[in-house]
Amino acid sequence: MDSNADAIDRVADLVSGLGVGARPLREALAFLVAGPVALDDLVRRFAVPRRQVERLLDALDGDLATTGGRFTVRPGARTAYRERFALDRLDRPALPGPADALPAHDVARRIAAVVAGAPKAVQALDHVPATPVTALRRAWWLDGTFDLDGATLVCIGDHDLTSIAVCLVNPRARAVVADLDEDLLAYIDEQAAALDLPIRTVYADFRAGLPSGAREAGDLVFTDPPYTPEGVRLFLTRGLESLRDRANGRLVMAYGHGRHQPALGLKVQREIVGLSLATEAMLPHFNRYDGAQAIGSASDLYVCRPTAATWKALPRSAQEPVTIYTHGPQSLEGGRPDARDVMTALLDAATGPEAFDVGALVALQRPSGSGGPAGITLADVFAGRAAAAIPNARSAAVAAHLVGDPNTWLLRTLLALDVGRLALAVQNTHPALTSQAGQQELQRLVGAKWRLRFRRSTPDQRHAIVEAVAVPADDLPPVDVARRFLLDNAHRRLATAAREALVKASRRLDGAPLTKNDARRMVDESGLPPQVLESPLIELPAHRLAAVVDAIGALAAGGRRAN
Repeated sequence: MDSNADAIDRVADLVSGLGVGARPLREALAFLVAGPVALDDLVRRFAVPRRQVERLLDALDGDLATTGGRFTVRPGARTAYRERFALDRLDRPALPGPADALPAHDVARRIAAVVAGAPKAVQALDHVPATPVTALRRAWWLDGTFDLDGATLVCIGDHDLTSIAVCLVNPRARAVVADLDEDLLAYIDEQAAALDLPIRTVYADFRAGLPSGAREAGDLVFTDPPYTPEGVRLFLTRGLESLRDRANGRLVMAYGHGRHQPALGLKVQREIVGLSLATEAMLPHFNRYDGAQAIGSASDLYVCRPTAATWKALPRSAQEPVTIYTHGPQSLEGGRPDARDVMTALLDAATGPEAFDVGALVALQRPSGSGGPAGITLADVFAGRAAAAIPNARSAAVAAHLVGDPNTWLLRTLLALDVGRLALAVQNTHPALTSQAGQQELQRLVGAKWRLRFRRSTPDQRHAIVEAVAVPADDLPPVDVARRFLLDNAHRRLATAAREALVKASRRLDGAPLTKNDARRMVDESGLPPQVLESPLIELPAHRLAAVVDAIGALAAGGRRAN
């Protein structure tokens, strides 16, 4: 006998309504399929509230058999339920201990190989690598605790490669990784392609906001933030912004403090409470690290759930400026202009020989004080909101104080601002300036938009200034017409911007220009991944960004209308 279609659909609605929190109910359903069981036993065994168990039994009506106060799914309907709800995939592997050797398991070996090849930890970003066993334990625990089939995990930072571990453990899960470390993003993209994993990467400096590619994208969030209270608050805030399921979504966080520092642990727990998050669980010393000996090379695993009050607290928390790291220049600078001579040299460079009026000053945090140019945050610049604050933007000059740049702000500020002249102050050790190759690559990438001048050791040995003058667009060759359009429209969806770029470039070639359909076909057949084409240029990791600009430029070089 087949299952009752109405009953199985009612159960499906009940399960889907719980989002990633549905796994315990699926486990209860599997027990009902296996044979008769009392309602009280279902509640105790799976820690499911009695009301939810009763709703499950009500939904099963028509496919439910009752014998002596015990319940089961009718034998003729059991196969349908096993298949519809993937009940045969609910078995949990036994977790190795946090300090155990890696088990002899194919997935474990693949995770270990991926972790072994990861880019070097960046001390200035408070990176301390988790052990391969921890990566495996996290993935098995997350998959065994939450319903990840068809769900999206958002990693707010992922230097421990949790995204790859989870997608290896459960190939039906998807992941979005938002991170500041360009080398890490490139490595995750490389490994995801090699292992055929559904992982999307987006560039993000969480101090400047959350990119659109990660906003409201996830069902579950994982983060291992900097262990300052400010860092925890910021990463949790961005994690909340990345949740699309506000009712059932969870945030899972690795955080540790030394046993001798309970006051620090209390400060972090107050940040959790300040976001009105309920702590559903805390697993002591779940994570182990190669390093971090000050906290015993271990951290706890927190499971936090938003409440109705969380979403009221979120806008305020998201706007609070923070200094979040414990190492390196970013732990000290906090984003504010830090020296009067640097600011003087920066404003002079922005004014330039043409004596431009400086229309705005850009910094990580909005500059304080009255007088002088308008202050604009990097968050506004990266989100495309800066133009509204700059009068006559195309002919204006802007100064950008980027000292403390984690080697990512310079390029994206050049992409984001469409002004006549731009001066940018960075640290003298910025990799885009310290070698001729670095300078040439930056100039090559933005050359259709900016003519750059690199002034090292200005105004002192710790700082440098990059001057950028807008390139006239009238006489650009077709390749650069397309590249320029992309660079000037870095906040638009790339698929749309690329099509328009090709149409504009084709008007500089002999013969009939491309139609929109011609351009759409060329973009669709370009080989660029769909997830890349759905993103704005400014949110792509640097390796993707350069490849896209080159690919569209190459298409524009020969783009003519098909006859």
